[in-house]
Amino acid sequence: METLMDHLPSLQNSESPFVSLYTTIAALLFIFILWKILTRTSGNLPPGPWKLPIIGNLLNVGALPHRTLRDLAKKYGPVMHIKLGEISSVVISSPETAKIVLKTHDMLFAGRPFILAAHIIWYESTDIIYAPYGDYWRRLRKFCITELLGAKRVQSYRQIRADESLNMIKTIAGSVGSSVNLSKIISSFSLNITSRSSLGKIDTKQEAEFMEHIHKFAEELGGFSFSDLFPSIKILGVISGERSRLEKLHRELDTTLENIMGDHEKRKADAADSSQTEAELLLDVLLNLQERGQLDFPITRNNVKAVIMDMFVAGTSTSSAVIEWAMSEMMKNPRILRKAQAEVREVYKGKETIDETNLHMLNYLNLVIKETLRMYPPGAILVPRLAGEKTEIDGYEIPRKSTVLVNAWAINRDPNYWEDAETFYPATRKFGFSNQILSNHSKMVANYIYFATKNYLVAIYKLRIFFTNQSILGGYRWSLKFTIHG
Repeated sequence: METLMDHLPSLQNSESPFVSLYTTIAALLFIFILWKILTRTSGNLPPGPWKLPIIGNLLNVGALPHRTLRDLAKKYGPVMHIKLGEISSVVISSPETAKIVLKTHDMLFAGRPFILAAHIIWYESTDIIYAPYGDYWRRLRKFCITELLGAKRVQSYRQIRADESLNMIKTIAGSVGSSVNLSKIISSFSLNITSRSSLGKIDTKQEAEFMEHIHKFAEELGGFSFSDLFPSIKILGVISGERSRLEKLHRELDTTLENIMGDHEKRKADAADSSQTEAELLLDVLLNLQERGQLDFPITRNNVKAVIMDMFVAGTSTSSAVIEWAMSEMMKNPRILRKAQAEVREVYKGKETIDETNLHMLNYLNLVIKETLRMYPPGAILVPRLAGEKTEIDGYEIPRKSTVLVNAWAINRDPNYWEDAETFYPATRKFGFSNQILSNHSKMVANYIYFATKNYLVAIYKLRIFFTNQSILGGYRWSLKFTIHG
């Protein structure tokens, strides 16, 4: 009787070249990574969970890293060491330690770790978010803060915000009495403002293609990449197909963005003799910067495109998410919703149109927005930072080139600094902690982390949040619709 063993030699012989090749590669990679782990000195590292060989603490992170890292920090402390593959990482989970990273030694932690997706798609990381620390980053960041995101520039786009707010209200008005997909409406509202203020009028097809690429790019940044977790093994990005996939996405995105920019430049040239004046687009500001060379070093067209992508990535999803969370929390808390609506109606009583001139009078809505930013910060874990040299935090050694992760979500919900930290309650929550018995030092650092965790686009999207909420709150009764699937 024939058995499986009778055929095993022939099967092994026929497949042995492939089996041997893959086995050899896997064994060599294992030995190399194990050698790297065993020969690396630890020093007085912060405490942290036990680390598995090769993968480190990847299994500890989970699908919601801001939550799992918060839970681990409760056990190991506000300065915690983890290993993500080869990457030595330090997780910061308290206002005091966050202040050291973000303010006291800001320049020491100003670097960014290498991320393959950001490097390829963001034109070799020449944007503001992921650019390596140096003269380029410092000067470009200063220019963008003063010229692109300054109060005067933001105000110049007031009419765009007013137009898009009116369009949004018309969309909602057409669905009175029925369910509306508020997430989709708010996302479209944010996209239209960013698009019009950055690039001007865009062909509908081009806009759809561009945003499709942006969404794909965001997905690439959303998870862990083996090439980033094991940077010493350069071939991983190739054999996994990640590099080719990212390069293809970059080519498609670049083609679309180049077409949009080219169409805008053509329209601008055709209208050069026109007497009509419009607000200068962010693209125009950047192209003028490239042409005039105001930063003492050359700015390329690719650099301009990298910054424009920053505007879309940080200026659409972040503002939309905050607005959605604010609305959902108010609808879950009818008393808060009614109070916000009453304030809007009182401030704009007798006015046919709603504009931004009275935004400063919406004090309660301002508290609602601050509470939303506290509980749902746009970046639950801030953009990773890189330690430029060996230093100490709370007596622990932070090795040079360690990745530093500030868990803003955990800090903003820490019961040691926030009363009823898990409760959405803007009416009695006093920002500055005047209702809590804390030392002056604790008040200072807790206030600091609240404001420091907001990214550089907060001025723009806060205005959008204000304008959106006071527009959609004023004239409608809102409630959540729950659908149960059996």
